[in-house]
This record gives sequence, structure tokens and C-alpha cells, in this order.
Amino acid sequence: MSRQIDVIIDFLTEDYRRRIDAAADRHGYTTRYYPDSRSAVGNADDCEILFGHCSQRVIASARSLRWFCCCWAGVDRFCRDELYQNPDCLLSNSSGAYGVTIAEHLVMCALMLLRRQEEYGALIRSGGWDTLPGNIRSLFGSRITVLGTGDIGTQFARRARAFQPARIVGVRRSDRPCDPAFDEVRRTAELDAVLPETDVLVMALPNTPDTAGILSRARMALLPEGAYVLNVGRGAAVDQDALIDALNSGHLAGAALDVVTPEPLPADHPLRAAKNLLLTPHVAGNTTLPYTQQRTVDMFLEDLDNYCAGRPLLHAVDRKRFY
Repeated sequence: MSRQIDVIIDFLTEDYRRRIDAAADRHGYTTRYYPDSRSAVGNADDCEILFGHCSQRVIASARSLRWFCCCWAGVDRFCRDELYQNPDCLLSNSSGAYGVTIAEHLVMCALMLLRRQEEYGALIRSGGWDTLPGNIRSLFGSRITVLGTGDIGTQFARRARAFQPARIVGVRRSDRPCDPAFDEVRRTAELDAVLPETDVLVMALPNTPDTAGILSRARMALLPEGAYVLNVGRGAAVDQDALIDALNSGHLAGAALDVVTPEPLPADHPLRAAKNLLLTPHVAGNTTLPYTQQRTVDMFLEDLDNYCAGRPLLHAVDRKRFY
């Protein structure tokens, strides 16, 4: 009896299906496809491998599951041991597929904030046609700090480099060498010393116990007056009440959040009314970008070869570390 791979992806094409089927057949597996998690519940219980955008309910009922390959980069919701009937079930993510699209989102948001496009948009919609008082700003000559130097942070730094900033500093847990797009790399323990020298703070962190609340009220106060904050990691990393106060008081010139707490954000949440805040509903990594889709499938097939050969997964997640 052949073993089973179940696939739940909302960007399935005939080409992707042919490639997945061919790889599965080569390794002695059959494949089943589901349009969404709801249709997979109760039907995917006997699969050995699960690939895609998946609900916790599907995983919890998959008694034969030995490897879950998640199509998302952030997998904190899938790291609880009690979620898996098989305690040795492997978990991998698609970190490495999202850097391009999220880096473009960050560049867009940074330019919109620095050049005050939200304010000009509001002015035009109200019937105005004037130059706003005050200055626009530029990435040129700015001091940029990137908190989190993984795929997303690195892809952003490479693109920001083209704008000729004064410097780009990466901040990470270890002092391992980073991409040459960074002028220097500092450890997270040095963050308090880096923040006062930051004009644009970009946050691209996973959701872990260590990153929760990392941008606290006290650390926000360390940023220079007129600094900007952009977060595409997880909402829990930012003290949102402190951010609202810093924006409304004018200490921060602006912020862009693609991730918040909670999600979805209630219609009456005070974040929605904060000054100079660009909010997007967790769409920076939207998988409709063809590159992201292609890379996600490529990474799964690459690790399928590793899994079947008994080699470590290249994109494995340590469930105790959340990444």
C-alpha cells in the first residue's frame, strides 16, 4: 500500500500538481488535494505528509502525520506539542519564499511614510490641492535599523541599499556574519544602544517568547524624535498602546503595521485612529506573487527528497524555538 501525501494550497495550478504528483510517485506516495482545510478535516487523518495552508484542526486529527510542511513562514501556532498525535512529527516552514514580496511591501510603506503620501491622499480626497506644511523625508542618508536579519530583513536591506542610506544596521540574536547589504550587525542585547541612532526601524521577527514586547514603551522613547517604525513580523513584538501614544504625541513621525494584536483588528480599536499610521491587514506576504508560489513548491519538493532519503530537512523548524 502506497503512502499518502495530502496537499492544501489555494494557488494550485496544473504545473504544480504535475510536479508534486511526479515527485510523490517517484518516492512511492500517492497524493490527494483539498481546496481548503475545512474539506480536509476527517479526510486527511491517514496522511503521512501534509503540505500547505492548514488549520490546527486538520493537524490534530491526522493520526499518521510524520511531517507537516507549512506554506507560511510564521509557524508559531503550529509549535505546540499537544497539537500532534505523533510527538516526533517534523515541522518545516516556507521561510525563504516571502522575502521578496515582503521587502517590496516594506519599501512601499517606508516611501509612503517618508513622503507623506497618506496625508496627501487625505488632502486630495477632501478637495484640497495644497502643499502640506513641513518637510518630506528620504531614505537617502537615513539611518536604517533592521531588527531580524533573516530572509525578509536581508531582502529589504538589499533593496534599501539602492537608496543610499547613511547606514543599515542589522540586529540579531547571534553575531554570525550577515549579508553585505548590512553595514554592520549588532546583537539583540545591544538594541538599546542602536535605537537612538535609528531613523527608520524595520521589524521582521518571528513570534517567540524572546520577541514578545521587544519594542516596549521604554525602547520607543529611545528612538529619536521623528523616527519611523515598520513591523511585518508579528504584532506581539510591539507595545501597541505605547505606539499609539508615541504617534499621537508626535514623538514618532509615522509607523506602518502589517501585523497587529489581535487580528483581525476590531473596527473600534484605537490603533485605527492613531496619527500617521499606515495599517494593512497582514497582506505583505500575500502568496499571489508568482515567485512566492513557485518558491514555496520548490522548497517542499526539495525537502521531500531529503525526507525520503533520511536527510535533515533544510527548512525544518525547531518547535521549542518557534523557528
